Amino acid sequence: QVQLVESGGGLVQPGGSLRLSCAASGIIFRLYAMGWYRQAPGKQRELVATITSGGITNYADSVKGRFTISRDNARNTVYLQMNSLKPEDTAVYYCNANRSSRDSWGRGTQVAVSS
Repeated sequence: QVQLVESGGGLVQPGGSLRLSCAASGIIFRLYAMGWYRQAPGKQRELVATITSGGITNYADSVKGRFTISRDNARNTVYLQMNSLKPEDTAVYYCNANRSSRDSWGRGTQVAVSS
């Protein structure tokens, strides 16, 4: 049974930083593409960043140069380092694991950017 547990969300001022973590269990982590998605109130869930099993990364245009996704296969964990946060980054952030077109999701962690 796949389990993805996000942590690291919170309230931060504009310009601040947060690091999200997603701990995975129940999968052979190194074989999975991992990703972060977010959903703001009243909006659809959108891709933030992904990282393949081989370490290739992809980012939404809105976060390029500010966010960095990484993975630690020894710890079965994927990270999202978020810098220069903006109010429009406020959302629930979800961890995703994908292999062979099968998706698994975490429950999400709230990020709020406000002064």
